[in-house]
Amino acid sequence: MFEALKDFDREIFLFLNGLHQPWLDQAMFYMTKAVFWIPVYAVLLYLVAKTYGWKIMLWSLLAIAVVITLSDRISVELFKEVFQRYRPSRNLTIGPIVHVVNEYRGGLFGFVSSHATNFFGISTFVALLLRKQYPKILPLLILWASFICYTRVYLGVHYPSDILVGSLLGATIGFSVYKLFKYLVLKEK
Repeated sequence: MFEALKDFDREIFLFLNGLHQPWLDQAMFYMTKAVFWIPVYAVLLYLVAKTYGWKIMLWSLLAIAVVITLSDRISVELFKEVFQRYRPSRNLTIGPIVHVVNEYRGGLFGFVSSHATNFFGISTFVALLLRKQYPKILPLLILWASFICYTRVYLGVHYPSDILVGSLLGATIGFSVYKLFKYLVLKEK
């Protein structure tokens, strides 16, 4: 059963990675980088400040830093270093046929995707914080995080299961930090 799931994951990966287009390569390479999305972060922080004021916005920055720290450390120390599953680009069996961009292959291990964990953690936290004032923000942030996750498959550095589990992990971390933030900062139960 486990082997069948791994085979299915590999086949989906090869299909999605095989959809690459030369004219998209550089765009996908840059869109996977967190720094590329600074304007999105600025808009989200502006919406938090507009909704709650600057003091809560500063506290939310601290909470987002906690989300990112937890997401990054848990995805690496409790998953990548424990499971040690090679990234597709580093897999000796399929590595030679994986489409990579600018020779970027990522680190050695890929389960789970830290990008997926981080971006879904941030998206979940911010969506929960702003959902009452901006009801359409949740689908927009899920779409944003999903797109970033797709860039990781496009670049050949993550299997779909790396993304799926990382997304669920990130959403759980974002939700947990939001609940604590709501209780400690917003003083809501």
